[in-house]
Amino acid sequence: MRSAFKWTGVTLGVIVGLIVLGTLSLYGIGQWRLKRKYDIPLQNIALPTDADSLAEGRRIFQYRGCEACHGEQLQGLVYMDNPAIGQVITPNLTTGNGGIGSLRTDAEMARAIRHGIRPDGTPLLFMPSTEFYFLSEEDLEKALAYIRSVPPVDNEMPASQLSFTGFVVMNITGAITFLPAEIIPHEKQAPTAPEPRVTAEYGAYLSMSCKVCHGLTLSGGAITGFPPEWPAAPNLTSGKGSRLPSWGEAGFVELIRTGQKHGRMIGAGYMPWTSYRHMTDDELRAVYLYLMSLPPKDFGNR
Repeated sequence: MRSAFKWTGVTLGVIVGLIVLGTLSLYGIGQWRLKRKYDIPLQNIALPTDADSLAEGRRIFQYRGCEACHGEQLQGLVYMDNPAIGQVITPNLTTGNGGIGSLRTDAEMARAIRHGIRPDGTPLLFMPSTEFYFLSEEDLEKALAYIRSVPPVDNEMPASQLSFTGFVVMNITGAITFLPAEIIPHEKQAPTAPEPRVTAEYGAYLSMSCKVCHGLTLSGGAITGFPPEWPAAPNLTSGKGSRLPSWGEAGFVELIRTGQKHGRMIGAGYMPWTSYRHMTDDELRAVYLYLMSLPPKDFGNR
């Protein structure tokens, strides 16, 4: 009997040891991924200075969700604090104290936006460059010109960081894009942006950020890695569980403009309609056309 207990204890000890070793290995792999360097050449960029371009740059900055992450004054925000993952913190983009505006060249800022790379070549955590990689040169230059025009704000922000479990999670799940630089085809030329018209193709260009919460198929469901109190993302296709077909184009535009439909208010803390409302009517019509062109998916079939 004692021998059986002894071997049971030894077996459990080995299992625990293997789990600890495996966990530490995953942590180490995560550290390596964070320190990996990417050799992405800097590209010349020419920023416009005219008032119309700066105004359009501000609108792009708003409807692309940049303002929702970095703040109305570009001062930086604690976007998410989840012990299981870590802290998602956006930097101060201005030239004020604590800001990176005076520490980055235009070319370095453009590379960070489009490729998710720091000046030293290491990848940025959680920077959604998988969306911005597809930005047209014109949109990128106008948005960056607007960033450069914002008055300095004094606000020192710590960098985003992963918790210990966050390091483990980043190595066992592909559902959360921790380091977008890892999946961007840096060596390829970004596809040409479509003409700004009311087309499904242009709607796809405008709605890249929707996939972060609604999934690659845009069918919605629980959002992996987000706090459990967050509601599931709705189905944006015309499949089962979607309300978009019954709302129609006009109802969709109204929803984005006002944040409510049929008396139900959308929480701006979950769905950033306050960003998307800065789109023009034609842009929102293009987005709706794109969503209705998608293959119908049942709710949650991400």
